Amino acid sequence: MMNKPFAHLTKITLGLILAATTVACNNNPSKTPASKSGNDSAATVSGGDKIVYVNSDSLLANYAYFKDMQAKLQEKAKKTQGELQAKGNAFQREVADYQKNAATMSAEQRQSTEERLARKQEELGKFNQNANQAFASDEAQEQEKLYNKVSDYLKTHAKDKGYKFVLTYAKGNPGVLFADESLEITKEVVDGLNADYKKEKK
Repeated sequence: MMNKPFAHLTKITLGLILAATTVACNNNPSKTPASKSGNDSAATVSGGDKIVYVNSDSLLANYAYFKDMQAKLQEKAKKTQGELQAKGNAFQREVADYQKNAATMSAEQRQSTEERLARKQEELGKFNQNANQAFASDEAQEQEKLYNKVSDYLKTHAKDKGYKFVLTYAKGNPGVLFADESLEITKEVVDGLNADYKKEKK
């Protein structure tokens, strides 16, 4: 029995994307303490460097580009799965026909049919493998696009806001053990990403 590919699409997260994002916003560190209210809330370290964080779970849940990307991958997986299922069902029908008629076949006919079915089974296995590899490649490319979009946006956004470090927080895989909610900038990042994506789609 062939394994069904794409039974579970890989959950794409931004943990690695954001965890290592360190942004220098200007050449001279600000000496001004960070405000404790609004979007300017930020922790400071020596030299006035500002540290903020993004909740990657919330970002992905609200980023329109990510939703469209997931939908596109799921549609592609569904189509490929349908092709594999159709080929698999056709092969199973051929096997069933052979088993039904084998008793009335000559030894030569049985051998020829079995060899043909063996070749088809091998071809089907290769098709299955190639389909999985092609999907994995497509998914990797989409993840790279997502990485670039978020990373590029954060570099510009952090520079504009004066943030020196942008950390990430995810409930299942936290890169930060504790983060004060006043330091979270997820909404402003999501709003900015969605605004940019909306312009791209026009």
